Amino acid sequence: MAKIQTVEVIDHLEDQIRKALAETLREHFPDQGFTARAVYKTFIKQVEKKCNSWEDIPNKYVRA
Repeated sequence: MAKIQTVEVIDHLEDQIRKALAETLREHFPDQGFTARAVYKTFIKQVEKKCNSWEDIPNKYVRA
């Protein structure tokens, strides 16, 4: 089993995740105003609360 640094992996994919999160929110809450960066910051805070800084990932999901 491999280990990943949870927040660092998400930070590496920040642009893609931020855009996907914003589009998801726009689709489900079309009349709500928000900034993608603010939502992303809240998302990261919640990831830090809910996940360990290092998480075990099955090897089948990791390619080196």
